[in-house]
Parts: sequence; structure tokens; C-alpha cells
Amino acid sequence: MEKFLNSMLSITLEMSPYLLLGFLIAGVLNELFKGTALKKYIGGSDTKSVINSSLLGVPLPLCSCGVIPTGVSLHKSGASKGSAISFMISTPQTGVDSILVTYSLLGLPFALLRPVIAFITGVFGGMVTNRLTKDEKNEIHDETSSRQEKKRTLIQRSKDAMKYAFVDFLDDIALWLFIGLILAAAISALIPDDFFTMYVGNKYLSMLIVLAVSVPLYVCATSSVPIAAALMMKGLNPGAALVFLMAGPATNAATVTVIGRTLGLKALTGYLVSIIGGALFFGILIDNFLPAQWFMPVMNEHSHHHMDESVSWIYIVSAVILAILLLMSLYRYVSKKFRGKPAACTQGECCCKKEHGPSVIKVEGMTCSHCAANVKKGVLEVPGVTAVTVDHVSGIVEIEGADIDLDAVRKAVASRGYKVKD
Repeated sequence: MEKFLNSMLSITLEMSPYLLLGFLIAGVLNELFKGTALKKYIGGSDTKSVINSSLLGVPLPLCSCGVIPTGVSLHKSGASKGSAISFMISTPQTGVDSILVTYSLLGLPFALLRPVIAFITGVFGGMVTNRLTKDEKNEIHDETSSRQEKKRTLIQRSKDAMKYAFVDFLDDIALWLFIGLILAAAISALIPDDFFTMYVGNKYLSMLIVLAVSVPLYVCATSSVPIAAALMMKGLNPGAALVFLMAGPATNAATVTVIGRTLGLKALTGYLVSIIGGALFFGILIDNFLPAQWFMPVMNEHSHHHMDESVSWIYIVSAVILAILLLMSLYRYVSKKFRGKPAACTQGECCCKKEHGPSVIKVEGMTCSHCAANVKKGVLEVPGVTAVTVDHVSGIVEIEGADIDLDAVRKAVASRGYKVKD
């Protein structure tokens, strides 16, 4: 238990200042590349849009569960399937927050390689998908809402950026970040230091084992870093660690299902081939052609070094702030999860008029604030809807308006990659 607690403290101290800085930059990026601003660069159907999609996706703070509905929405607004897939591949693999955390725990070479590899695999996947789907017509839906976004002052935009960084975005990854820290500390405390060299031995077999575990499971780009660092300290080869850092954040069973349902089997093929093939290719490249000393975990060395410096208070204060933010986020999650659910509409086919109060439906598949925003945007486009409140934790969606067509609501939700629960 003492080793477990010391490992968790060491990892938290090391990554906290970088993570807080990453959150702040993530908030700024979210304000700069919202909605129409994003579509401006990646909304086309040519190779340039594929490259832009991958390039812009690398620093953006979106996990796999959040990037899928965003990518689907972009496609329905005119982007080719290749551009959408390129965005979906490069974005969840990394982000400005995970890049900084990677630097803190795995060193500069890994921190530089992750965004480069994410960009390359994104472009490759987008071009492969465009080739596979070249005969398919892109049905463009006009998603221009009559509810134009209000002009916001610089102060308001700054507040929105801070709220996104330390509330919305943190809420999306807080649970998984906490789980990642616990797993990393448990691996450090319980698994022998020579586990992989003793029981696996073959680095190619290690890659395949890690890939088999990573593809169906969900782990966000940031929480994957401490787990990868802990596994490498137990003898996992750098190539297999890269496979985990790529495939873990970019794929899971839910995202594979949504892509197949909304973009089709050919687009899903391009998506999976690019991620799996890219992870194995670059894993083999790292293990065989780059110096091994570049990829040694540095968190233990850095932790002792930092605590001897006069600036160690930065790490302590950052860790305290991060712990408070995580606890607040987890509290919000628990309170939403177990709050009393509103009574459902009793007027039949979701056609309540305003005097009867809001209509209530339950949507399956939402996992983050980006999911909630996409569902809200889709439902707002349904004729008669005047206001929508979405809670992704409980799946409850409250709709206000008159003469609302339930079938239209179902189609709007389905177009975003989700399903209304009957």
C-alpha cells in the first residue's frame, strides 16, 4: 500500500503542472475552433481538407467519444468521409494536454512523436477512406440554425474558455484520468519490474497483446500516459507502449459501432486499417530503428529531481489544485448520476404543448459534454423545438416546444450517432 500511494503521489506531482497548462490551452483552442471556424478549414472534400483535418485534430482536446459525433456532424455539413475519418483518427490520439503530460512522464522524444504519428495516420486514413468511398455520394444537410450564436465580448469568451478548460473538458476525462492514475500506481506497486521481459519476452508478441486489449477498450489520451509509463517501467518495450498510446485513445467498441452505422463499412475499414496498421508500423519502427535510450520512462528521475529544486512548490501547488478540481468534477458526476430523474411526458407521442411542460426522452450512447452538445444541436433543428436541455450522464433530454414530432427527434438524434431509448 505504501508503494502504491508513493507511486500515485509521484505521478500526480510530475504531471500536474503540465496537465493544468494543457487544460488552459485546450480551453483557448476550443474557443478558436468552434463550429463554423472548424468547418471553414476541414469542411471540403479534397486532399487539402484531409490534411487540414488531421493537422487541426492533433492539438484539439477531444477524446474518442467526443470526436466521433463532431466528425459525423462535419460530414453531414459537407466534409468528405475522408476528411471526417482523418479528423476522427488524429484528434483522439493526442491533444495539447496529453502532449504536455507525455513530456512530463515519458520524455521529449515520445512527446514529439505522438503528434507527428497522429498527423501521419490521420492523413493516411483520410486518403484511404476517400479512395474507398469515391463512388459514394455525399448527402449534405443544411445545419445552419435559425438561432444564431450571440456575439460575445472578449471577457465572455475568456470566461467560456476557462469554463470549458476546468469544468466541461475536465468533466469529460476526470473519471478516466482518476482510473488511469490508480491503474498506473497499481502496476508500479504490484507487477514485478521484469514482468514483460520474463513472461512475454518477444516484443512483437507484446505489441499484439497490447493491441488486442487496447482496440475494444476506452482510455483517453491523457490517462493513457501514466499507464504506459508504468508498463514501460515493468519492461514493456517502447513500440508496444506506442501501440497502447495510439490504439487505446483512438478506438473502442462504441466508436467503432457509431462509425459503422453513420459513415458506413468502407469508412470504418479505412479508420481501423489506419489505426491498427499505423500503430504496429510505428511501434516496429521505434523498436528497431530508433535509440532505445530515447524512450525510457523519466517520471521517477524527474520526481526526485524536482523535489530537490527551489521550484518544487509549483508541483505541490499544482497537484493540490488538480486534486481539488478532480474531486469537484467527480462530485458533479456522482450527483448527476444519482439525481432524481424527471418525470417523462405523459402525452403520448412526444407532442406535449408548452403548457404541459417539457417533453422528456432518454438517449443512449452519450459519454461526454461534446456528445450532449451534438445531441442538443440536432434536436434544436427539429421544427417546433424551442429549447433543449441535455444531461449526458443520465441520458435525459428535456425538450420544450409545441407539436414536436417524435420521429423527427429520433432521426435528428440518430443522425448524430445516438439512439432514443423507447
